[in-house]
Amino acid sequence: CQVIVHDVNELTEKLFPIVEAMQKHFSAGSGTYYSDSIFFLSVAMHRIMPKEITQIIQVDLDLKYKTNIRDLFDEFDNFPEGAVIGIAREMQPVYRHTFWQYRRENPQTKVGEPPPDGLPGFNSGVLLLNLEAMRQSKLYNQLLEPSMVQKLTEKYHFKGHLGDQDFFTMVGMEHPELFHVLDCTWNRQLCTWWRDHGYSDVFDQYFQCEGEVRIYHGNCNTPIPED
Repeated sequence: CQVIVHDVNELTEKLFPIVEAMQKHFSAGSGTYYSDSIFFLSVAMHRIMPKEITQIIQVDLDLKYKTNIRDLFDEFDNFPEGAVIGIAREMQPVYRHTFWQYRRENPQTKVGEPPPDGLPGFNSGVLLLNLEAMRQSKLYNQLLEPSMVQKLTEKYHFKGHLGDQDFFTMVGMEHPELFHVLDCTWNRQLCTWWRDHGYSDVFDQYFQCEGEVRIYHGNCNTPIPED
């Protein structure tokens, strides 16, 4: 088993020029903090990792595994043609909230609507990054360009604070074909913050998840069930 340790400062140095433009749209606080670049690592991982690394699973720390993580690697085989990233849906109406202005101007939109037919956005707690596909996708790399980020944020009136998750969500509204949607059981989020902040009437449409949970995600410091 080979373990390679990457220096955070070195990574940030490589990342910053690639993601600087998107930081102002998807970072908490005002301005573009150099150190915040690390929250966009997944977005540009294909530009930073050695070419011989073709697939990576990136996960948050607040997870509890109920199955072997190796089984998650099998999901790479289920990517449809053109997809570069595997990611589960966001399980709260956070993006229903974020896209309020776009939704008001486009009353028939699926943007921010709950599953199965809506586009609730993504949660980046569990990410399958097909680095080889990311490197080869002309479309994906175009979307990293500052002018494209600007164009999409203007179209969707988007201002977020969740880093890579916001970028993937916004891109997914425009180009869902770039993503393989993981089953909710691979990223069973437990946070219920939005239930108590104005969305109790629709909350359960986003939060429900059928099936045996394979990974629990205790986001917003939510306790994870004991075995």
